[in-house]
Amino acid sequence: MTRRTALGTLTALAAQRTSAAGKVNIGIVGGGFGSSFQWHLDPGCMVAAVCDIRPDRLQRLSEVYRCGNTYKDYRAMLKHPGLNAVAVFTPAPLHAWMAMTAMKAGKHVISAVPAGMTEEELVEILDTVKKTGMKYMMAETSYYRPEIITCRQWARQGRFGTIFYSEAEYHHEGLLPLMYDDRGFPTWRHGFPPMHYPTHCTGLVIPVINERLVEVTAHGWGDGHEILKTNQYKNPFWNTTGLFKTSGGHSTRISVFWHVAAGGTERGLFYGDRMSYIMQRPEGSPNVVFEIAKDGKTVLDENGYPEGDVKRREDKEPAHFDMLPEPMRVRSGHGNSHPFLTHEFVSAIAEDRQPAVNIREAIAYTLPGIVAHQSALRGGETMKIRDYGTG
Repeated sequence: MTRRTALGTLTALAAQRTSAAGKVNIGIVGGGFGSSFQWHLDPGCMVAAVCDIRPDRLQRLSEVYRCGNTYKDYRAMLKHPGLNAVAVFTPAPLHAWMAMTAMKAGKHVISAVPAGMTEEELVEILDTVKKTGMKYMMAETSYYRPEIITCRQWARQGRFGTIFYSEAEYHHEGLLPLMYDDRGFPTWRHGFPPMHYPTHCTGLVIPVINERLVEVTAHGWGDGHEILKTNQYKNPFWNTTGLFKTSGGHSTRISVFWHVAAGGTERGLFYGDRMSYIMQRPEGSPNVVFEIAKDGKTVLDENGYPEGDVKRREDKEPAHFDMLPEPMRVRSGHGNSHPFLTHEFVSAIAEDRQPAVNIREAIAYTLPGIVAHQSALRGGETMKIRDYGTG
């Protein structure tokens, strides 16, 4: 072990001891999406510092979290006294670098999605977690949507039987204004590949089926728009759909669309041999559960053909707020998932355990999209996806 590695390890252990002894003292960087969480409401957390290069967003962070320790320089914020955790909510291409920089400075990290832009970045984050001993969590909102909390519980209870097919859709028309800043310059969203933002889909499916996505055939569509010809990612697609094979030999379909004449949606579907669940669609259909009658009775359809007796019922999802401390039972974006993400990260540090969406889960949610994009660029070539394990 080199002297530098030893010092890094000691720094990490000291930060963990500080976290266990008292509150999580968190610094938040990124005043857009980063201002929509509940760090100031969590009994185990205190916002110690906030950071953004834009004055308006820095002020927003300061006001929301009632924090006067403001920084425009990220490295300077990392040196704030007593800071032991960082929330990274900056543009996607910065996530990996900022997360690794914070962990090397002895801070636990929660990062907005996606975790990284390439497989190499994801592996580098994993290596950094191993070397520093810091906690890493990806703030994937879909994991804590109430429907998915319920479906995860049902799957553990075996109520679906075998889930042999699942699907998820993230459709978001109207992003064009976000592709340029106030000066008319391209932002990081300018031509961003849809499958580089897969986690609102994979974060619905993977935690329920409890399998990895190990192979994909994907196809993309674009219309030759100037954005698709000039973006830094060399991405020609507005929309991409992938058919994935799971580690259990089952099928999953995932679609991410930036340009579609349909309502925006983040939804999943699970077909099992005992029970199925279909999340509400943007045209207004409700969440629906289908279940085979326990007596196995056969009935006749309107044409006189035999079919199984499948019961249908609409599902009214509980908010699952009983999982949270009283002060955090507030409504938020993405299906009220934000306080759940907040509390899970804080609790994982305080309890010295891995967070639910730890680095290996983050890779499992992010990497399939990266490989799917490569498959689409190659005209639908079937490609393998490496499994980096669990835990």
